[in-house]
Amino acid sequence: MRLTVYSDYSLRLLMFLAVRPERLSTITEVAEAYGMSVNHLMKVTHQLGQAGYVETVRGRGGGMRLGRPADEIVIGAVLRHTEPDMDIVPCFQPDNEDCPLRRACSLKIALQRAQQAFLAVLDEYSIGDLVAVPGPLRSLLGLAPASA
Repeated sequence: MRLTVYSDYSLRLLMFLAVRPERLSTITEVAEAYGMSVNHLMKVTHQLGQAGYVETVRGRGGGMRLGRPADEIVIGAVLRHTEPDMDIVPCFQPDNEDCPLRRACSLKIALQRAQQAFLAVLDEYSIGDLVAVPGPLRSLLGLAPASA
């Protein structure tokens, strides 16, 4: 299974905001820290805002922050939101009639179980877990240490 760039950007944005809760962050700051496309990050920010993961503040001095506590943002839930198609193989789609084995295939069952296990593991982690030790992440992202 491979995640889309959109999901990667989504998780990285949420991690950035989680390690910098003391102030609003801008799309430009996040894009520069990660070397991301500003345009792609704008789309990610907008959609994560609609889902309540990110809160945006308009106007001068505006920016964004997490829309809920980092410990409440579950990785599996984020991926279910950001991945448009979690189907590992085409036969996962109910209207797909292409596979001649579809009525007696055990592979589909095994792959479905693997996908469920993948998401079940990610459901055990929150953004808060990913940034539990923020110092090294802040350093790698070029952010000043959090003020005490």
